Amino acid sequence: MKMGFVSAILDGWDFEGVLDTARQLGFSCVEVACWPHEKAQRRYAGVSHIDTESMTKTQAEAILSLCKRKGIFISALAYYPNTLDPDEEKRKRIISHLLSVIDASALLKVNLVTTFIGRNQYLSVEENLALVKKVWPPIVRHAKELGVRIAIENCPMLFDRTQWPGGQNLFTSPILWRECFSILDEPNLGINFDPSHFVWQQMDYIQPIYEFKEKLFHIHFKDIKLEKRKLAECGVLAYPLSYMTPKIPGLGDVDWGKFVSSLTDIGYDGPACIEVEDRAFEGSKEKVLESLALSKRYLEQFVPRETHNA
Repeated sequence: MKMGFVSAILDGWDFEGVLDTARQLGFSCVEVACWPHEKAQRRYAGVSHIDTESMTKTQAEAILSLCKRKGIFISALAYYPNTLDPDEEKRKRIISHLLSVIDASALLKVNLVTTFIGRNQYLSVEENLALVKKVWPPIVRHAKELGVRIAIENCPMLFDRTQWPGGQNLFTSPILWRECFSILDEPNLGINFDPSHFVWQQMDYIQPIYEFKEKLFHIHFKDIKLEKRKLAECGVLAYPLSYMTPKIPGLGDVDWGKFVSSLTDIGYDGPACIEVEDRAFEGSKEKVLESLALSKRYLEQFVPRETHNA
């Protein structure tokens, strides 16, 4: 297991600054945000530490050389849009950029892209599965031809009224994972597993590790605090942010000992990146850096030292 962090939290840093931060804090890798250069439509989106749309072989070689000098590797190129957006023109732009991220991942020899499968929030699950069958085979095939794997995160992208009623990512549960893998039966499609999303949905985040062990390509270390008093008042049909709060690892409800123990059971030795979405650590550069340092210090009691400096 190689410990890193998601670079989106370092908005305002350049790529070399991201690598320097990772090195100074003792991380092995970074999941690099690669959004297009346009106005962000939500928090933690729109950050771009590598421009994939203009990537050349020469630029890729320079980036790899810099990573080697800093002693940090790229765990994945990250782009988390809604590839099934109901606006077809917007969907085309999103998919075009995703393909550029896949191309850049191959050029950089990272060979892994982390993303969402998307969802039309106004359609049923069954209708969205039909959309997956229509939209995703060419994307997966393109990545496969380049030797690139795609890891889909399990975040429902359902937080407030703008994503109501269905959320913007279908890949939310083991039942739907099975459906998606049945439609897209390719070895280069897998999971970027974040246990925090199962906590607020009140789901088991341990058993899927064993069932889907061959599909776990990337891990997110992020926590969630479930506000049970608020949940008792508003119920599960309320906007999720009404009863849960994203936190850094150790300050929420994920049992990290059990989670990491299960990963060691299956022999997972891939990247595990801290994702910070904790508002308590926003507002200054110092707080952001503290969030990464505290998260790493907490998780080190579970992740063996000889692996996270590998």
